Amino acid sequence: MKKAILIVVSVFLFSSCISKKKYADLQVQLDDTNQSLVNAKANLQKCLVEKSDKTSRVASLEEQIAMLKQQNEHLTQSNNNALKQVENLTVLTQSASDNIKSVISQLSEKDKYINGIREAMTRKDSINLAVAFHLKRELADGIQDQDIQIDVEKTVVYISLSDKLLFTSGGSTVLPKAKEILGKVATVVKNRPDMEVMVEGHTDNVAISTQCIQDNWDLSTKRATSVLRVLQNDYNIDPKRLIAAGRSEYVPLESNDTVEGRARNRRTRIIILPKLDQFFDILEQKPN
Repeated sequence: MKKAILIVVSVFLFSSCISKKKYADLQVQLDDTNQSLVNAKANLQKCLVEKSDKTSRVASLEEQIAMLKQQNEHLTQSNNNALKQVENLTVLTQSASDNIKSVISQLSEKDKYINGIREAMTRKDSINLAVAFHLKRELADGIQDQDIQIDVEKTVVYISLSDKLLFTSGGSTVLPKAKEILGKVATVVKNRPDMEVMVEGHTDNVAISTQCIQDNWDLSTKRATSVLRVLQNDYNIDPKRLIAAGRSEYVPLESNDTVEGRARNRRTRIIILPKLDQFFDILEQKPN
């Protein structure tokens, strides 16, 4: 009996020891589980925080992407506009360059044209100087300086003859001695067939009115015409080269208040000049 009781007590004590150990194990497992749960909650919270941060960051990045896309579109549009402006500027620059080249070419051609005219005028000046030289040489013998003056101005040779060498007082008929002088002029003129001869009659301001002459206009014109007739009829100067002009009293050299001044103003001026049609031909020529 005692033995049975002992056995029962032993079994009870053994089973009691097993339950405590199991309980301790379960307690440890529970603690581990609780810790795992805590850790899991902490990790979950951390993940939630990280997710929130990442969500915010994704939203920020998406906002930046949208902004960058907008900037890219704006830059693309600006670039396209810039390209169009560059193309327009290129066209304008090319057009301006072509215009500049055209203007430079035209200026160059005009320079050539102007230089050509200058050269022609220079040649004409040289010719006139030669004509003046020959006239002075031809007219030197027996002619007093105060009765005849030869000048060169620009492209024109002027021969001024006192009226007492050519005409009687108030008359318009050329004196025989004057024809010798005009013959010398004709000799030089014949050697320059490319030049014209204009004769101007000038008077003083003393009024004149006769049966043959109405006034100083009439007298100056008749004297110029008489000189031209001598050049044409006596010395065979081509009449196409001759021009008659009467200037009356209105282009005086000196005052008409003195005898000497009036004598100086009574004159006939022979002008040897380039043919006007040839000169105008030069002006109308297109630059080469």
